[in-house]
Amino acid sequence: MAEITQGEEIPRNMTLYINNLNEKIKIDQLKKSLHAVFSQFGKILDVLAFKTLKHKGQAWVIFEDVNSATNALRRMQGFPFYDKEMRIQYAKTKSDIISKADGTFVPREKRKRHEEKGGKKRKEQLDPNQAAAGLNPAYAGAYGATPPLSQIPYLGARPIVPEAPAPPNNILFVQNLPHDATTMMLQMLFNQYPGLKDVRMVETKPGIAFVEYENEMQSTVAMQALQGFKIQQNQMLITYAKK
Repeated sequence: MAEITQGEEIPRNMTLYINNLNEKIKIDQLKKSLHAVFSQFGKILDVLAFKTLKHKGQAWVIFEDVNSATNALRRMQGFPFYDKEMRIQYAKTKSDIISKADGTFVPREKRKRHEEKGGKKRKEQLDPNQAAAGLNPAYAGAYGATPPLSQIPYLGARPIVPEAPAPPNNILFVQNLPHDATTMMLQMLFNQYPGLKDVRMVETKPGIAFVEYENEMQSTVAMQALQGFKIQQNQMLITYAKK
């Protein structure tokens, strides 16, 4: 079923339909990147993308609530994602592809016979995979989020830092990234905040990166917004880099 119909008004709902995605990106990488970029807006129940030719360049991001989906649609419309601008709209609530994905698809002729008789209905998108998906808590501004104790560079009852933290500057030091995080994934995440100049991964030390902005005011805005942001199961820990 085509997701876009000219002149059709699609009601607000929890699922966003995204197209014009880069077809060269592998499905697993695409889903991880979409989850990383969209989870700042709220709790994501699932990200769907398929390898079939018919569905290339498309994906569905299912939020827990409509407000999160609406905020994401407004903020991410036209966002450059792997060198292509995303086109986003609300998904049709009875989209065939969603029904097929959760196992409740009913062929169109059968659906017409049963839809008024309480026939098969689409299950809630909440599924067992959610628990293992590393979902980000509903977004209420990441500033002030507390990373796991194991990721804080000091332990014990007294919050004593072994070394003095670096003074504010234009380069951020990002820790506790998943080992399969990529430069492109971080660029998309940090590029939402103006002034991004460069993202450098450290090949010999997976899980850390340096993110450079034009000035310290811009780096501070990004750090406050993304502090504690969760990529998969990992909460980012962001500090100023030592020069």
